[in-house]
Amino acid sequence: MNPNAQASGNLWIAFSFATVLAWGLYGVLLHQGQLGMQDPANGRLKAFLFVGVAYVLVAVLAPIFLLLAAKAAWTFPVRGLVLSTLAGVAGALGALFVLLAFGAKGNPAVVMSIVFAGAPVVNAVVAMLVHPPAGGWSSVRPQFVAGILLAALGGLLVMRYRPLPAPPAPAAGSAPSSPSVPR
Repeated sequence: MNPNAQASGNLWIAFSFATVLAWGLYGVLLHQGQLGMQDPANGRLKAFLFVGVAYVLVAVLAPIFLLLAAKAAWTFPVRGLVLSTLAGVAGALGALFVLLAFGAKGNPAVVMSIVFAGAPVVNAVVAMLVHPPAGGWSSVRPQFVAGILLAALGGLLVMRYRPLPAPPAPAAGSAPSSPSVPR
């Protein structure tokens, strides 16, 4: 596949939903990986290390292979190099902050819901500042603004009404307590 070729039709939708699936699994897998390290003090950093290993495999080796297969020129203009590196730093920091949120007792379902509700809001605002709408700001449809506000509201509702953690299990050998009944 030529990385510079433009996909026709609605292939972008399939790629978008593939991203939704991958990133939707990301938080759960990352949290399970952290727990799987069986190291309460350093499990998060160990999991993050292997996120980096995966990035080398997927984000370094795959593009090198595809660029070689496409016989691409190996020129990297400074602007593209710097901005792409900053994008990688932002992504890596996001992964680190997700792990830190888990370590601060954040529930993966809630943390990732907030992330995936908030990130599109930030993306839409920054993208529109960088690439203003063709017809000017007055051409922005109210439905677009409503979508951004609903995404922000969704993140707020998830955070405000998050499920409470299960109560701790009774200690081994202790009798289960019966609920107190008012007399």
